[in-house]
Amino acid sequence: MFKILPILLAVIYGIAMYRFSVWRTARMLDKESTELSDPMLNILTDRMAGALEIDRIPVHIYEVDVVNGLAVEDGRIFITRGFFNKYRQGDVSADEMASVIAHELGHVALGHARRRMIDFSGQNALRVVLITIVNRFIPGLGVWIANMLMSLISARLSRSDEYEADAYAAALLVKSGIGTGPQKTLFGKLAQITGNMGAGPPAWLLSHPKTEDRVKAIEELEARWDTPRLES
Repeated sequence: MFKILPILLAVIYGIAMYRFSVWRTARMLDKESTELSDPMLNILTDRMAGALEIDRIPVHIYEVDVVNGLAVEDGRIFITRGFFNKYRQGDVSADEMASVIAHELGHVALGHARRRMIDFSGQNALRVVLITIVNRFIPGLGVWIANMLMSLISARLSRSDEYEADAYAAALLVKSGIGTGPQKTLFGKLAQITGNMGAGPPAWLLSHPKTEDRVKAIEELEARWDTPRLES
């Protein structure tokens, strides 16, 4: 029982910290955001809502200068002011912005926020186990090795979520008549509009897949969708 207790405490701690982070983020978003009101984007979100057979897609502008999109568990989608400004300046098209909204909808529809809570809790428990085991053989290095391994696992899981959200967005964009073209062209712009033009960390440490890999995955989906089904 005493051997299991640290693991249970790590799981409980992970859940508590994740829920607190979600609560704090939601409060911050409520305080620092306004509902999106843009005629062209409203038309596109209405088309996507129609494809999903729902009344509307709630999209808000989060008043920060960074370029990003995010979603919360209650289904709200947020586009940062910095990203929206890129659209207003003509650096990003309305269809490309719609692809961002579709991607964030994918995270909501696929339950990625809930999955992250489970993953985060499990990783905390695994971290405790690894620290205990490694310290028996290499005293003092358990924390460093465990944290490095957890970073690798977390990055891999995050990339998997991004691929899934991309696939969801691609299907929704096609069903809405927007198509996957804007989704792919936006990927090509992300490094420039976010200011991340450097080499960056190794791919296996990135929380998002490489641009070329994301585009390739979408094109593979398109190839499957275009392949006629054989009669049995």
